[in-house]
Amino acid sequence: MAENDDQIPDSLLPYDDWMQEAMRQVAVSAVRHAAQDGLPGGHHFYITFKTAYPSVNIPDRLRAQYPEEMSIVLQHQFHSLSVNEEGTSMSVGLSFGGVPSILTIPFAAITSFADPEVRFGLQFEVTVPEPDPAKIEELPAPEGDDVPSRPHEGPADVVSLDAFRRRQKD
Repeated sequence: MAENDDQIPDSLLPYDDWMQEAMRQVAVSAVRHAAQDGLPGGHHFYITFKTAYPSVNIPDRLRAQYPEEMSIVLQHQFHSLSVNEEGTSMSVGLSFGGVPSILTIPFAAITSFADPEVRFGLQFEVTVPEPDPAKIEELPAPEGDDVPSRPHEGPADVVSLDAFRRRQKD
């Protein structure tokens, strides 16, 4: 037997890509089931995703806190879970620090999906595409009266709007 017989030849078919897509469909089916019928028994999902992936829609404060990757738990306190018709993205309502938020996550952005109740987990390879410089719209620099003026350097003034809010009558 020659030494090269032990090496696996390079495939001309994208089996790795097909496996990733097939496994990703398991996550799509699980989330779609939970969106339609709820989570049965003790099932719950841990979902980790790339926050910089195109079409990920999360609040700016979360993107600042998690610039690369974020994990969410779908167990007791979530709402409005849905999967789009094409099965390419999910949307869910969660609260972070008491602030309600809606997150939209493409399934292609998910790096891991787990259901700890049954010790089930999947890992996905995700590459965040680089932005296409041709598609980035550059805004012209403001000129003349459009240029904001800074009368002084230093911190900006903070104004409280509490005095202008309507008071509720008891």
